[in-house]
Parts: sequence; structure tokens; C-alpha cells
Amino acid sequence: MAELPLVVIDVQRAGPSTGMPTKTEQADLLQALFGRNGESPVAVVAPASPAECFTMIMEAIRLAVSYMTPVFFLSDGYLANSAEPWPIPNVERLPRIEIKHPTAPNEDGYFMPYKRDARLVRPWALPGTPGLEHRIGGLEKEDVTGNVSYDPLNHEHMVRTRAQKIASIAEDIPPLEVRGPEKGDLLVISWGSTYGAIVAAAERAQRKGLSVAYAQLRYLNPMPKNTGEVLRRYKRVLVPELNLGQLRLLLQGRYLVECVGLNKVQGRPFLVSEIEAKIHELLNV
Repeated sequence: MAELPLVVIDVQRAGPSTGMPTKTEQADLLQALFGRNGESPVAVVAPASPAECFTMIMEAIRLAVSYMTPVFFLSDGYLANSAEPWPIPNVERLPRIEIKHPTAPNEDGYFMPYKRDARLVRPWALPGTPGLEHRIGGLEKEDVTGNVSYDPLNHEHMVRTRAQKIASIAEDIPPLEVRGPEKGDLLVISWGSTYGAIVAAAERAQRKGLSVAYAQLRYLNPMPKNTGEVLRRYKRVLVPELNLGQLRLLLQGRYLVECVGLNKVQGRPFLVSEIEAKIHELLNV
């Protein structure tokens, strides 16, 4: 309801409960997407490597402050305990994240905290700014004015507006990139730390002349605009995950494309050989 920027870093480990707290898993995807009461969509991103933990946290912050929304950043135990060579970036060359705080009223001498811009983003006024006093908190707000409201139609309007704002992020993220043939027999798609094993297995298959491509989802909500089109270009879709099939559930539900899961919940990452064997099975090699 407050529509304030927040980045939540979730380093996933084997659960539920205390589970195996030093072991890895990818089982919090659905929790990040839906683990709140009411209709309250948020943005969700996931790095593919230790180096991407830097670039994707920057992206999470950009989305949070640009769209005035919480963003979930899904790392996992395997990434958190991994390392790779990484050139320290020049801070001056990093993309700037513009943060604008209003300093004056925006409506006939009054401040309207829910007067949205073209992207449906409300202004972010710093508490204590003279003349910009407004209500904050968890109660539903009236559109534009920000007054507490129990009006049924206003509530539905605000719920739909918040959802549309999150959906519009798809216009501001890169398309899903495919490595390998642009269409063919099999697409291997996943998210998070499964990336390294997927790349190795898919590229081994490509060297054997198999029609295999792979793609990595770094934006999980919303997903890139071309995700459905990419999935439909392949005869079969394989989704390796360190859970019981959470991304597969989302892909099938959103895009009505049948996906095959390769699921492992042992607290250990995939072996390249495990993914390679599944590729061979699906292609009858």
C-alpha cells in the first residue's frame, strides 16, 4: 500500500523450516512472487553467477526506486559460497540511478502522494519536507489524494493500478536471450545458479550436432516480453531447477507451453552430467 522502494535479498537454502541451512536450494521463487496477503505483485530478479550478484543487485535497486516497489533478489547458497574472477568496476562508469524527491506541492498548492506519472509511479516525498505532509501505512489509500479509503471501486482501481505498474516493468528490461539455434528440438531454460551446469551441458550437446539451445531468466517478475515467443519456437522445453518445479509451473501457466522438469532437492547443485543425460533422454540419443 505504501509503494516504497525496498530490495529484499533472499539467499535460498534447503528448507523448509531450519532444513539444511548450509545447503543450497531454489525453493523460494513462489514465496517471492506470492508470499503476501492480497493482490500485491512485486518485481523479482535473480543473478546467474557470483559476478552477476553485483550487476543484478544494481538492477534491483534501479527497479525499486524507479517504480516505487519492493524487489526480491533471489540468490542461493551455491552462489553465496562461490567465487570467480571479477574486475572491480570503475564507480564513475556505473549507470546512474536517478532518485527524485519532490520539494513542492504538485496539485493547486497541495501535495497529492498518489498522483502518478505515465508509468503509474507515485512521487517519493521525504518525510518532513515542508508542505508535503501525507499519510503512509498499510491501509488502502484513495487514488491521487492518499486519504484512507474503504471505497470498493477505489480499492479495485488501486489493486489493478499497482499490478499494471509492475507489469509495465517488462518494457524496461532486456529481452530473453537465446544461445544456440533460434528454433529447434530443445530449449533448456532456467534461473539462478543452475546457469553454469546448463551452459556446459547444452554446449556439449551442440558440439555433438544436437539441436539444443539454452536461455537464462534473470527477470522472473515480470518476465521479458519475448519469453512466450521464445518458448514456442522449440519442440520441447526442459526446465532444470533445484526445487520441485516452480519455474516450470509459472511457464506452463503463463504461456500454455508444455515444459519438462528436471528437479533436484538434495541441497547440492546440478552436475553437468545430470542435465546432459536428460537432454539425451528427451532427444532419444
